[in-house]
Amino acid sequence: MPEAEIQRERFGDDPETTFRQNLLQLESRIAAACARANRPRSAIQLLPVTKTVPASIVRVAVGLGLHCLGENKVQEAAAKSDALSDLEVRWAVIGHLQTNKAKQLVTFASEFHALDSLRVAEALHRHLVSAGRQIDVFIQVNTSNEASKYGLPPNEVEAFARRLPEFPTLKPQGLMTLAVLTGEADRVRACFRSLRGLRDQLRLSMPTSGLDQLSMGMTGDFEMAIEEGADVVRVGQAIFGRRPTKDGHYWPGLIPSSGSSEQA
Repeated sequence: MPEAEIQRERFGDDPETTFRQNLLQLESRIAAACARANRPRSAIQLLPVTKTVPASIVRVAVGLGLHCLGENKVQEAAAKSDALSDLEVRWAVIGHLQTNKAKQLVTFASEFHALDSLRVAEALHRHLVSAGRQIDVFIQVNTSNEASKYGLPPNEVEAFARRLPEFPTLKPQGLMTLAVLTGEADRVRACFRSLRGLRDQLRLSMPTSGLDQLSMGMTGDFEMAIEEGADVVRVGQAIFGRRPTKDGHYWPGLIPSSGSSEQA
C-alpha cells in the first residue's frame, strides 16, 4: 500500500479534525479516571507519544497545543526535532538507550524516562557537561519482572538512586514502568502499585532524591495507572491511531477500566 494511503487510513483525510476528536475522547477518559481516584485533572501530565507518526503529521498535533512529545527511539526523535525546529516542542525519549546514542540524545531531548544503568548515566552526564545542559530523568523499573523488559529490579532502585548525585547534569524526577501486557487487570494494577510503593519508600529513605513523579500507563492501561497514582501517562495510539507495527494490536486497549467491562 502506498505511503499516502497508509497515512490516510491511519489519520483520515483531515488529521486535525481526527486529532481534535481523539483528544476530546482521551480527555474525557482521563477526567473520568481522575474522578474515580478523587484526583484533580491538573495532577496528570499527558505525554503524547509520536512513535511512527511522520513529522508532517506531528506538526498538525503541535498546532493543537501538544508541545511536549515522547519518542521511543533516539534517531526518530532527533529527525522529528530537526524537522520541527521552528516550533516550540519539548522532547522526551521514553525508550531504552544505548550508550552510543547518548551524545545524539543530549542535543535535543529535555527528558529521559528510561534510565536504568550507571553506564548510561555516565555517558549522558559526560555529553551534557560538554553541551552545557541538564536533563530531567526518570528511573525505569521492571515491576513485572519480565526478562523481555528493560529496567532495574525494584530491590536495586534505591542503591542506584543513591549514585545519581555523581551525575549532577541528570535531574531526577521520578520512576517509570511498563506494566505487563495482559488482559488481567489485577496483574496490570500490581505493576503500578509496585512502582507507587517503591516511590513512597524512597520518599522516606531518600526524602531529597527528587524521585516524586510516577511515569506509567499507556493507551491500553492509562486509566488504571491514573487510579493507581500516575503523574505522567504516555499515550500515543489513543491520539494518533493504531500503529502499523506489531504492538498495534494493543489499541485502543484490551483491559477494561474499573467500573466498565467495555474495551477502551
